[in-house]
Amino acid sequence: MQADISPDFTLDLRGESCPYPVIYTLETLEGMKKGELLQVITDCPGSFRNVPEEARRRGYVFAKDPVKNGQEFLFYIIA
Repeated sequence: MQADISPDFTLDLRGESCPYPVIYTLETLEGMKKGELLQVITDCPGSFRNVPEEARRRGYVFAKDPVKNGQEFLFYIIA
């Protein structure tokens, strides 16, 4: 696992309540090129479970495990 991951795109979804973090994350991933890295920042507690669950269900892989950073949650997803 890389210590410093450099995402191609960052999706800042702080302030968005569920299910919007999942919806916006999946829409963004669909528009990206295969292999690009998306960083998602959210503060919706439900998204810590929902975003990884739905992304994996659609075949996306995580560059590292989801991170809890205080009230924020960080995801690094490979398109």
